[in-house]
Amino acid sequence: KRLSSFTNFQIFEYSNTRNRMDLEGTSQLSPYLRLGMLSARQAAWAARQAMDFAETMTDREGVETWLNELIWREFYVSIHFHFPFVRSMAFKADFRQINWRVDQAALDAWKTGLTGYPVVDAAMRQLKATGWMHNRARMITASFLTKDLLIDWREGERFFMQQLLDGDPASNNGGWQWTAGTGTDAAPYFRVFNPVLQGQKFDPQGNYVRQWVPELAKV
Repeated sequence: KRLSSFTNFQIFEYSNTRNRMDLEGTSQLSPYLRLGMLSARQAAWAARQAMDFAETMTDREGVETWLNELIWREFYVSIHFHFPFVRSMAFKADFRQINWRVDQAALDAWKTGLTGYPVVDAAMRQLKATGWMHNRARMITASFLTKDLLIDWREGERFFMQQLLDGDPASNNGGWQWTAGTGTDAAPYFRVFNPVLQGQKFDPQGNYVRQWVPELAKV
């Protein structure tokens, strides 16, 4: 029912809404894919069927963008299978000797959503409360841990796997290594997600933050 509902309606707006943390713009099918209730093949077939009903370029872009996300998922499964060492070290050899910062207090603040950065804290509290986090929020929080706090990406990868209902070893590892700049086709190591600008762009009215950080509800 969730797959049909998404591919009949929301998928056509996916390219425009998928990064908005304050909207229901994603399929939220990842737990069902992770636990085998749906297969990637089944989801891809539904997307191809949706393409037959795409009336505009925006509709087509929505379907193609979602299909691309499924392809990324399969790509990381392939990497995990053919290069199993990524489970414990960076894919890129040049980044295996990084002297990561050890700061338990900062790590704990990140885990509990008490960093003082509203969008980061909102995302981490959403994770703790629901076992799920918006994909844009996953990138923002991962960037904050690795690029701002300079803490080892493996700490974040481990914590996400402990919390996420859709925690998939391959996707989770691939996402963390992409953000940290240590993986395949990774974001450059010098790229940093500005947590203030990200919040302004993808939670423009602050509704996502107000929902998960109630002490800021009246700000």
